[in-house]
Amino acid sequence: MSTHNTLDVVARQPVEVRRGANGWYTDTQQDRLALERPVALVYNGISHAVMMASPADLEEFALGFSLSEGILANIDECYDLDIHAAPQGLTVQLTIASQRMAELKQRRRSLTGRTGCGLCGTEALEQAIRPIPSVVAPSLSDAAIQRSLQELTTHQPLQAATGASHGAAWCDAQGRIQRLREDVGRHNALDKLIGALAREALPLGEGFALVTSRASYEMVHKCASAGIGALVAVSAATALAVEQAQASGLLLAGFARPGRHLIYHRPATAAMATA
Repeated sequence: MSTHNTLDVVARQPVEVRRGANGWYTDTQQDRLALERPVALVYNGISHAVMMASPADLEEFALGFSLSEGILANIDECYDLDIHAAPQGLTVQLTIASQRMAELKQRRRSLTGRTGCGLCGTEALEQAIRPIPSVVAPSLSDAAIQRSLQELTTHQPLQAATGASHGAAWCDAQGRIQRLREDVGRHNALDKLIGALAREALPLGEGFALVTSRASYEMVHKCASAGIGALVAVSAATALAVEQAQASGLLLAGFARPGRHLIYHRPATAAMATA
């Protein structure tokens, strides 16, 4: 079911739109739209979350979500995973370790997620900000960040086709993009990337994640939960994201655009790389 085929996440029939400029409609053209479908995540027969997502790479999405939400500690705790399609949407059925399922039941969370929603269903203020794991930040050069930005557009076919998706990329120490996943939701894109990295057991020591969104608390927390030590975002960081990066030891950069970027937090243990 998992696929990187852009056609699977783009509506088959384009829509006719009227283009306007300076208060005037000029002409009509065909526009391609990104698909957005409900995806239910079901653990051991119990529905836990329904997220709006691009219907591709759903195995990786389910695994990444499970890891970044602390439902699973590692993918070996997922014994089986099946995807079922229905007219209303898609269901991902996961069979997980009994101990993990018992812990999930104790959390008593029932999420109904919309695009960009990260805390829907949290029952108490104490649950909103979970403890963040410690990570080891890599040495990261300005040149590596800039190289990853130069490569970004060539790795985003869904964004190129529709202009309506976020991307999350894994980059090596030199800034070369090794993996990239796309989704209409920024959290979903990062979860898909985390799932892909976990499935392939890629080493995370020297690389960094690049996301086409702001650096929010959730994005920092997801990276730290996955063992990623550095996050670069094309938009700004929030105050809580910086606090969480400081607490975890994660290197955090934002406003990353060609020719410029900001370093919000660089741990003392993460030396400035020169190339």
